[in-house]
Amino acid sequence: MTVLPTEVLMQRAESRPESTAFVFQEDVWTYQRCAQESESVARGLAAHGVKAGDRVVLHMTNRPEMLIAYYACFRLGAVAAPLRTAFRFAELAPMLQRLQPALYIGESSLYPNVAAVDAAILPREKRVILDETDAHGVQSWEALKQSGHADLPIPASNEPAVLINTSGSTGQPKFVTHTQDTLAAGTHLLSKHFGFSADDVIVSPLQLAHGSGLFCSLSFVRSGAPFIMLPSADPDLVLDNIERFRATWLLGFPNQYAGMLEAQQAKPRDVSSLRVCLTGADACPVDLQKRFTEVLKAPLYNVWGATEVAGQLSFGLQPGPVIRLTEDAQIRLVDEEGTDVAHGEIGELLIRGKNVFVGYWNDPTATAQNLKNGWYHTGDLMRRGEGDELWFVSRKKDIIIRGGTNISPTEVEEALVACHPAVVEAGAVGKPDPVLGQRVFAFIKLAAGAKEDVVSEILQNVAGRLAPYKVPEGLRVIDALPRNALSKVDRRALERMIGEVESAGPRPDPAPSRASGERPARRVAT
Repeated sequence: MTVLPTEVLMQRAESRPESTAFVFQEDVWTYQRCAQESESVARGLAAHGVKAGDRVVLHMTNRPEMLIAYYACFRLGAVAAPLRTAFRFAELAPMLQRLQPALYIGESSLYPNVAAVDAAILPREKRVILDETDAHGVQSWEALKQSGHADLPIPASNEPAVLINTSGSTGQPKFVTHTQDTLAAGTHLLSKHFGFSADDVIVSPLQLAHGSGLFCSLSFVRSGAPFIMLPSADPDLVLDNIERFRATWLLGFPNQYAGMLEAQQAKPRDVSSLRVCLTGADACPVDLQKRFTEVLKAPLYNVWGATEVAGQLSFGLQPGPVIRLTEDAQIRLVDEEGTDVAHGEIGELLIRGKNVFVGYWNDPTATAQNLKNGWYHTGDLMRRGEGDELWFVSRKKDIIIRGGTNISPTEVEEALVACHPAVVEAGAVGKPDPVLGQRVFAFIKLAAGAKEDVVSEILQNVAGRLAPYKVPEGLRVIDALPRNALSKVDRRALERMIGEVESAGPRPDPAPSRASGERPARRVAT
């Protein structure tokens, strides 16, 4: 039986009132404090006219008020709508117009990005700023907490509870809709399959404005595991907190782990307490996993999740883009016709369960395209491995099709990073070609001090790791790979960059191979 997030918090407050829920910048938040604060904020929301179903915009970096505001919205039945902190006015204004919020709660450092929003969309009396009183002529967080006294209704658990917007890298951002029921199911599965416990201490730089940060934080509370909420993913900040609090778990993204590896080598910290490190969002390069594990003496494992669903799949137990099926996993791998593929063949991952989102808010077309007969079509291509293993191949939309043969950009990126010590990161995309449809084009970030004249050596080395048709036919050195708000490599940005500058080290066309024939690419080649 799943328990709603607000019920979980109340149970913790009753059974372990003085136990630590989380720590933020020296400030210890107990379960009792979290429950009392969220109740006060919920009553304040009601006093400001917020009703069940109304949208409450949350516009903050990681801080206690963000998590408290989520619980307050759940308690009242309002719909929490977090905004990404990286977005600017041009992105935020249309989102606010779509949301028509009953209240905006933000912090002063981010408020300038919405201050000019039309008062018809966001009246000034509906704006609350956390850390500056009267600085912007709007209401304060403290006043909001102290304004409510009315009894609160019991909200429906199957109605929208949170709208988490996508990164927007492929057009207008969509709002992924979760209910308290789907959140309860997802956090139950995360707690069950990841194995967090009250004996653990978890360091989490994951942003609460993103699905990963919200889902994990709710699962920490459910597990009774205290966590260290970090305001940012600064590598030194993360490592210092691991050492100080003797953390046992660490969560993050591949580029964050790369930064931590460099920072630890520059200034070693005692991180011997670490037992498990998890990385998501993007497939983590195998070389990074191995080097991180060697230096920090803690395994770095891949985990899969999406804003639309999380919890049914657990982290892998070996290097590589591998995850594990659990007994609760309801999945299919299908080809372009929707037919289940044979074991070991590559297909799109479909997943269903009580933890799957209920749709994209006010977007029936997108919902119908991605949610069919209860199955969420993830867009991720995977294949079954040995036992309970599931191997990630690529995003379906990112597959490079060269002469009718499908190429996984992840495989190319892995080979580039592994083939030469000067390669820190790599991103591969398809470059349009009038004859073959696409050719492989790659971008790399070099280690500090490395010279660009190593490009020819890199291409020579990678040719020994990949079939000829997979070897990049253009390679460009850049300072950093572009990333979206979820820290994923922004492949659309890389595609746009191809035409800006000629590649640093072009390679002659490889000899024709049987893979570059004219057969149709109905199914991804293994």
